[in-house]
Amino acid sequence: MADRQDVTALDARYGRTRSSTRRTKTIVIGTGIAFVVVFSLWLVWGGLLGAPAQLESNDVGHTIVSDSEVSVSWQFTVPPGTPAKCAVQALNTTFGIVGWKIVDVPASAERTRKLTQTVRTTELAVSGLIYRCWLA
Repeated sequence: MADRQDVTALDARYGRTRSSTRRTKTIVIGTGIAFVVVFSLWLVWGGLLGAPAQLESNDVGHTIVSDSEVSVSWQFTVPPGTPAKCAVQALNTTFGIVGWKIVDVPASAERTRKLTQTVRTTELAVSGLIYRCWLA
């Protein structure tokens, strides 16, 4: 059977003393507290400080005006008084983009409105739709 002095010497050699155990617990607890603080700050910064403006766009329809133009209509929802921009595109039979236009949507008192834009095309378009909208 090993002598108590031999066990103590082996524990000291391999870092299994009371002070090293206390130090390890302190480091683990400190790291956990730091993680909780950083995570809480991230949640407050990302979620509570400011809700981003919600915008939504939905295709309503399109009309082929001619071989070189298509009229695209869409419904656009944005908080009142918020200007935005929308990308409108025209597609051919192989779903290739044959027309593209960035539209400035001025601020309005209305939350939801129907918009229509004519897009010039390089060839006959078979479809026109809203690609994406963003805050200006």
